[in-house]
Amino acid sequence: MAEHEPTPEQLAQIAAENEDDEHSVNYKPPAQKSIQEIQSLDQDDESLRKYKEVLLGPLPSAVDLSCPNVVVTKLTLVCDSAPLPLELDLTGDLESLKKRPFVLKEGAQYRIQISFKVNREIVSGLKYCQHTCRKGVTLDKSSYMVGSYGPRAEEYDFLTTPEEAPKGFLACGNYCIKSEFIDDDKTKHLAWEWNLKICKDWKY
Repeated sequence: MAEHEPTPEQLAQIAAENEDDEHSVNYKPPAQKSIQEIQSLDQDDESLRKYKEVLLGPLPSAVDLSCPNVVVTKLTLVCDSAPLPLELDLTGDLESLKKRPFVLKEGAQYRIQISFKVNREIVSGLKYCQHTCRKGVTLDKSSYMVGSYGPRAEEYDFLTTPEEAPKGFLACGNYCIKSEFIDDDKTKHLAWEWNLKICKDWKY
């Protein structure tokens, strides 16, 4: 059966319905302190010093000062029913991501996982934001509070709350998603676009 494209009026109605159901955050960041400042505080308190070592974890042994403090490495659609992994490498050519859409079965349950590294200093108030568009109409705006993180050798993984892929008579088709990874200083660590294709069944 051919996919039915929604009219501009139907898209506008979907967008209006989603306006009241956005994932929003209300967050006030703490005062920024460097790793060195935190480690130098309360040096005479042995228990507190050990607690901070556990909390901050092992720092990278060698840090490339030319490397950005925050590096977003990968986006994954975590979906138990998907027959193949759904991963985007965000360290290469971001323009090429638009040419390889994710295929998602309508109504499938999934979560978005963002993998990233913090290299030098604590970064506070990280947020993952995305706008979902179809035929140039913004259908949904989502913003997820990721939190504050210190530098370490290993990557961090952040999982969004569970989502359900669109379903129904007009759901199948192509969606453009514009993503941003920013912090409370409005520093944009990465912005990228990717495409999602909703189908009646898994197609590869």
